[in-house]
Amino acid sequence: MPKSADQYADLLEKNEIVLQRLRGTCPMPEERLLDLGVTGPLLRAAGNPWDLRKAAPYSSYEDFDFKIPVGTVGDNYDRYRVRHAEIYESVKIIEQALDGLPEGPYITEDRKYALPPREELSTSMEALIHHFKLVTEGFRVPEGEAYYPIESPRGELGCFVRSDGSSKPARVHMRDPSFVNLQATAEMCKDSYIADLIATLAMLDPVLGGIDR
Repeated sequence: MPKSADQYADLLEKNEIVLQRLRGTCPMPEERLLDLGVTGPLLRAAGNPWDLRKAAPYSSYEDFDFKIPVGTVGDNYDRYRVRHAEIYESVKIIEQALDGLPEGPYITEDRKYALPPREELSTSMEALIHHFKLVTEGFRVPEGEAYYPIESPRGELGCFVRSDGSSKPARVHMRDPSFVNLQATAEMCKDSYIADLIATLAMLDPVLGGIDR
C-alpha cells in the first residue's frame, strides 16, 4: 500500500489539471465547519486536528503510534492531501496491530451472549438451546441509554441506543458523518464552477446508504 500511495502522489501532484482543479477551490473555514457539525478529513483539512482516536481513545488506540494529518487552507487540495497522508498512518496502525495481536479467544465464552460454535450445534443440546434463544429472543440489558462514537473514514460515526429493559431497543439512532457532512456542499460550492462541484463531492466521499439511513 505505501508503494501504491507513492504512485498516487507521483500521478496526481505533478498533474497541472489536477492541481488547478483542487488548489484554492471550494474552501471552508474551520469555524463554519464546526457550526455545521462537519468532522473527519474535511475538518482536519481546515487545520483542526479533531480525531476521536486521539481525543477520546477507544479499542486501545491509545497504545498505537500514529499522527493526525491536518491542512491549513481547507480547500480541495488540503482535503486530498489529508486523505492521502492518512493512507500511510493507517498502514502504520495495521502493522502495529498485527505485531501486537494477542493469543487466545476473540469472543466471550459466555453462551448467554455469544453464539456457540456451529460445530457444536449437532452434538450439544445445550449449545442448540443457547443458539435458539439468542437468535429468537436476543438478550436483555438494563434500562438506560448510551451513545458511542468512533472515528470512521468520513468522520464521527455514532450509535445512540435506549433500553427499556427488554431484549429489543426502545430507540436506536445512527449519527452518520456522510449525512451531516453533506449539508456543507452547497455552501462550499457557492459561486464556483460545475467542475469544482464534482471535485468537492469526491472530497466529501459520501456513502449514500448512510445518508438514506
